[in-house]
Amino acid sequence: MPRRSDNIVKGPERMPNRSLLRACGYTDEELSRPMIGVVSAYSEIIPGHINLDKIADAAKAGVRMAGGTPVLVPAIGVCDGIAMGHIGMKYSLASRELIADSVETLAQAHQLDGLVLIPNCDKIVPGMLMAAARLNIPSILVSGGPMMAGHFGGQEISLSKTFEAVGAYKAGMMDDATFYEAECNSCPGCGSCAGMYTANSMNCLSEAIGMALPGNGTTPAVTAARIHLAKHAGMKIMELIEKDIKPRDILTPAAFRNALTCEMALGCSTNSVLHLLALAHEAEVPLELSLINELSAKIPNLCHLAPAGDHHIEQLYAAGGIPAVMSELVKRDLLDLSLITATGKTVGENLKGVTNKNPEVIRPIDQPYSENGGIAVLWGNLAQEGCVVKRSAVAAEMMVHSGPARVYDCEEDAIADIYGGKINKGDVVVIRYEGPKGGPGMREMLNPTSALAGMKLDKDVALITDGRFSGASRGASIGHVSPEAASGGNIALVQEGDIIEIDIPASSINVKLTDKELAARRERLTLRAPNITTGWLGRYSRLVGPSHLGAVMQ
Repeated sequence: MPRRSDNIVKGPERMPNRSLLRACGYTDEELSRPMIGVVSAYSEIIPGHINLDKIADAAKAGVRMAGGTPVLVPAIGVCDGIAMGHIGMKYSLASRELIADSVETLAQAHQLDGLVLIPNCDKIVPGMLMAAARLNIPSILVSGGPMMAGHFGGQEISLSKTFEAVGAYKAGMMDDATFYEAECNSCPGCGSCAGMYTANSMNCLSEAIGMALPGNGTTPAVTAARIHLAKHAGMKIMELIEKDIKPRDILTPAAFRNALTCEMALGCSTNSVLHLLALAHEAEVPLELSLINELSAKIPNLCHLAPAGDHHIEQLYAAGGIPAVMSELVKRDLLDLSLITATGKTVGENLKGVTNKNPEVIRPIDQPYSENGGIAVLWGNLAQEGCVVKRSAVAAEMMVHSGPARVYDCEEDAIADIYGGKINKGDVVVIRYEGPKGGPGMREMLNPTSALAGMKLDKDVALITDGRFSGASRGASIGHVSPEAASGGNIALVQEGDIIEIDIPASSINVKLTDKELAARRERLTLRAPNITTGWLGRYSRLVGPSHLGAVMQ
């Protein structure tokens, strides 16, 4: 059977190509085998990526053991935590498109036969999956694994507590020594930060959707089991090539429903909605926000992982991981078990013999945290195309809330007033012109939400933005408002003191203004231009689509 790599290694016309490959050290034997791109996002500035050299070595060993030739190629990455709170966060979501484009470029330019994708953090996982769907050549994803939880003040903690500590420190609730102790003990080593933040959400959903082996989402970064998993992924890509199982064979409409079902049970980051929409776009699978609420109405929330609760990914791993969560969902026939996965087997075959080993970490399906899923989409005159909230991380008293708007045209102005003690109980903080086009880049608002939580205001104050929220955010943090302010969405019309009404159970969000008043304000509206119009972000701002369609490049 012809291989893609024949285009660079076969026939007398390809002698110059082979000559260059020989310069890289490849032998006749290696050039006669399938060439597998091992796409590693290793770097020395992202804790989730500092171990990816080891994961890549293990994956390469697996490819060789199964008769392939591994070819290590690079990918970029942004650490959202390090980029948070300054211009760097504008580049985070935009990097997803660069990653997808670069993986496509490497695979097409060098006619690779298959891909082992090795990401770990927020935008790198979806960026690589988007490229796989676009290319539609045999591909498998194996991440670097989650970080272990830190320990501070007699508790297990993770990254979200560091951001909340800033709010507590600014409010005079934490002294210098305690603040420094939190800094040094929250993130103990390599891996994607230990809660159900965006990176771990996407690594778990990669497994749930079928593009990664069981264990990908929860096997800790520091364990030998993670190395074993990478070796098995390297071996498995050769089986996928032999069976001609491609990403679009896996990424079907039913697979997206399975993934969203698991998302509801897990209480994943709101960012996972954005990324699943983008992945569906690349896979040419129709997916709309309305499906989120349809599933949320019938999928119980089984896990409260940080920041929604005290458990971390290592406890989820010990409880049986994503297969154990799926085994609970199967009890109500909530999953399609017939779908093919990257194991070469069906979902049902993967789940044979799986049990829930810890009902405190993964609630039995007849004893859930709630009968509704962890994510909700709200609509109304403030978000005519929808907005997203992590329902499972919202306090009961904030599920329905009405309060005066405190309006800011950028994150920096909002955080200054929060740190300055100018936000009062009952307020609704509105941060706009932070959407995909207007930011540009749709920054995450972890600093404001964490400051409010650290100041003990997360049960009294809501925050609404056309930007995003980190998976580490908790409270009534409502993001992805669409249309965004820069596109003339009604969020641009809100004024200081307007009453905003939030009803999460009813899926509604409205500013208490008549259509006549909104129209009158629109007549007077002057949109604020993006504050970056040159370079990559300038191009991104001009070409990016709305968040309710996944913020993909148009």
